Amino acid sequence: MIGLAQVIERFEPQLQAQYSDQLLPGHKRALGAMKRCRTSASRQMQVYCRDCDHSTLIPHSCGHRLCPHCQNHESQRWLERQLQKQVPCEYFLVTFTVPRELRALAFSHQRLFYAALMESAWATINTFAGNDKELQGTAGAIAVLHTQNRRLDYHPHVHLVVPGAAINRKEKRWRSRAKSGYLFSSKALATVFRGKLLASLSQQHLVKSETTPRNWVVDCRAVGRGEKALTYLGRYLYRGVIREKDIVSISEDKVTYRYTRNNGRTCLRTVGGARFLWMVLKHTLPRGFRRARNYGFLHPNSKRLIRVVQIILLHTGLLGPMPCSPRAGVRCTQCGGVMAIVAVGVEQRHWPTDTERGDTRRTLAM
Repeated sequence: MIGLAQVIERFEPQLQAQYSDQLLPGHKRALGAMKRCRTSASRQMQVYCRDCDHSTLIPHSCGHRLCPHCQNHESQRWLERQLQKQVPCEYFLVTFTVPRELRALAFSHQRLFYAALMESAWATINTFAGNDKELQGTAGAIAVLHTQNRRLDYHPHVHLVVPGAAINRKEKRWRSRAKSGYLFSSKALATVFRGKLLASLSQQHLVKSETTPRNWVVDCRAVGRGEKALTYLGRYLYRGVIREKDIVSISEDKVTYRYTRNNGRTCLRTVGGARFLWMVLKHTLPRGFRRARNYGFLHPNSKRLIRVVQIILLHTGLLGPMPCSPRAGVRCTQCGGVMAIVAVGVEQRHWPTDTERGDTRRTLAM
């Protein structure tokens, strides 16, 4: 398997030469982190096995959100937290996209544009839920921002996993959609979303509505209980935009990678090495920006409300807190036991044994 660090090592000089005027500090931090991740150049972590007194240094992971082999545990924990909030109703995956004409604006004002995109998408869903004769309440949504399409091109859009239900706090009522497979009209959602996003951008003097296309696209489809949709969204939430196993080959000046079309067909794409790195770096988010957010009755502040709904509706399997998966430990190469992390960023090559420390705890225990 070809690692992303190998691609960076080979084509970084070309990247610096071709895109030096477009590289931002965040891009350079991401490039450096992924290049050093789990190598001898990264921070070292001291681990110690209490079973056999073996100690060693191992390279630390970079933990960057763009790195393809970091933060797998965080992705799993996020998915488990979302599944704990499940309510007994049909779920829908609603995707809000912006036209091609606004992508350059989005890239040049990322923090403002992405925030406006996510807030406008949620405001649209909540407006429809409040005005709907069947729901008449506040909706809930799990929103995840994506900036790439399947080919790795820059294509900002936001996915919302929405329960087909709403809560009316004043009347203390829970209402769910009776008609299976239908939430709201996609065309109506697109019209309202366009107005809300353009109004938000106009307030910040970024765009005029007269210069944008009239027809926008919103996709709304039923996804059953929502588990598969949440798994799909969590797959690239913390682990970059491309899997290393999808990097097929590298040559003197080109990279070939694999991607899957919407119809499930697997295709290959070959681009220049510098362009490939730039395509990856373009999806670096502004520092501190939260790409996953919960809204409405799925907001973290509504945990008690969700529990009440689950108990009243006898949502079996969720009447007790679900334990989160523990982080996988480092295994000792000598005895196979779980090693403890005792220090990070150290240069010490030997960790003293119990006898060398004069530690009598093990002797007393025996």
